Amino acid sequence: MMSGFNNHVDNSVWGRAVLMAGAILTIGIVAFAALGLGVGSVKHDEYMEAKGEYKEALKDTSLTESELYKIHHHEIDAHLSYLTYWVAGVTILAISGIYAIFLGVGGFFNSIQPQEDHGHDDHHDDHHDDHHGSASPIVFCAGVLLFLIGFPDFVEGMRALLSQGGTFAPGDMVLSTIGLTIIMIGVANWWREDLPFIGYGEQIATSAPFEGEHIRKAGLWVFIMSEVMVFATFFSSYLRIRTEWCTKWAFDEGRCGVGMTEGDIVMTASDYLRPDGHAGTGDFWTMLPGAVNTFALIISSYTIVLALKTAKSKDWEAPKGALKFLLPDKKTAVRNYLIATLALGSMFIVLKLVEWSHLVAEGFTVGTVQGSIFYVATGAHGLHVFVGLLIMLYLVFKADTIGYDEDNGQGIEYFGLYWHFVDLAWVVIFPAFYLY
Repeated sequence: MMSGFNNHVDNSVWGRAVLMAGAILTIGIVAFAALGLGVGSVKHDEYMEAKGEYKEALKDTSLTESELYKIHHHEIDAHLSYLTYWVAGVTILAISGIYAIFLGVGGFFNSIQPQEDHGHDDHHDDHHDDHHGSASPIVFCAGVLLFLIGFPDFVEGMRALLSQGGTFAPGDMVLSTIGLTIIMIGVANWWREDLPFIGYGEQIATSAPFEGEHIRKAGLWVFIMSEVMVFATFFSSYLRIRTEWCTKWAFDEGRCGVGMTEGDIVMTASDYLRPDGHAGTGDFWTMLPGAVNTFALIISSYTIVLALKTAKSKDWEAPKGALKFLLPDKKTAVRNYLIATLALGSMFIVLKLVEWSHLVAEGFTVGTVQGSIFYVATGAHGLHVFVGLLIMLYLVFKADTIGYDEDNGQGIEYFGLYWHFVDLAWVVIFPAFYLY
C-alpha cells in the first residue's frame, strides 16, 4: 500500500462511486424481481403442486414402487428448480447490495473529506514523487480484529433477527458493527491514497530474495505463499480422510474391510453431483454449475490479462467490427475487461450458492465430516473469490475515472497474480471434490 500525490483528484470524482453503487443496486433489484419473484414464484407453485401430488400418491396403494419413485423424483426436480431461481435471485440481490455498500460508503466517505491543496509550488515539486507507507492496512486489520471478536454474538443476533426466534439483543451487534465500520474506513482511506497514484515513485525492495522488485509485488508473493499453505491444509486433510472412507468405489473393489456393508458407505459431494454417483440423483445438470464455474474462472483470468495488456500497450488500437462498440478506446477497453472479470467472478458466487442449496436440500449438510470439509474448503475458496471481487470493484472505479496506462498498470498486474492463484486453486479443488 502506498500513498501517491502525483495526480490531482477532485472530491467530486468520488461522487461517481456513489452513482456506480446506485446502478449496481438497481441491477440487483431487477435481477431479484425477475428471477426470485418472477420465475421463482412460478417454480414455487409448480413445486407445491408436485408436492401435493406426491402426498396423494403415498395414499394410493395401487401405485407400484417405480411409479411412486417417478412421482417423488418429479417433486424433487420441482423443488430444486424452484431453489435454482430463488437462490440465484436472492444471491444476486445480496451481492449487489454488498457491492453498492462497499462502493457507496467509500465514495461518500472520500467525497466529504476536505479538499487537499494541490498547488504546484516549489515544495510540491520537490516531493512530486514522494510516497510513504500507508496506515490503511493497520486500520483495516484493527477492524477485522474487532469484527471477529464480536462475531459469535453477531451470528446469534442475526439468527434471532432473521428467524424471529429467540430474543434479539442489539448489544450483540455492537462490537462487530464497529469492526465493520472501521474496515470500511480503512478501505476508503486506502482508495483515497491510491487513486492519485499514476505510476511514479514505486518503492523497490532492497533485500534478498526480492531485491530490485516492487515492494507491493514482493509482498503479494509472500501473501500468496501463505495462501498456498492454507489451501494445502484443506486439500491434504480432505485426501487423508477421503482415502479412509468406505465409498461406493472402495466397497465395489473390496477395500472397505471385513464386515462392511452397503450401509457403511460414506456419501461424498461427488456422489450427489456426478452422473454415476452413488446417490443416484446426479446427472448432467448437477455437474453443470461446477463445470461452468471452472470455465468462468479460467476465462476471467484471461480477461484480467487482456485488461493488463491493454493498459500496458503504448500503441493500442481499437478493434474493428462489433467489438469496436465495446472497446472504442483504451480507457474504456481496460474498464470493460475488468467489468467482464467482475461479472464472471460474480457468476461463480451465484452458481456456488445455487449448488450448495441443492446439496443441502438432498441431505448433504455441514453436519457430517464429509459435508463439513466440503463446505469449509469450497466456502474458503468462495470467500477468496468474493474478496477479490470487492477489490476488483475499486479497479473498475479507478479505470473509469483516473484510468490505467503503461505507467500505473501494475495495480492490475498485482491483483492479477492473486486472481490467477484463486483460479488455480479451483482447478485443483474441482476434480478432487466433484469428480473423485
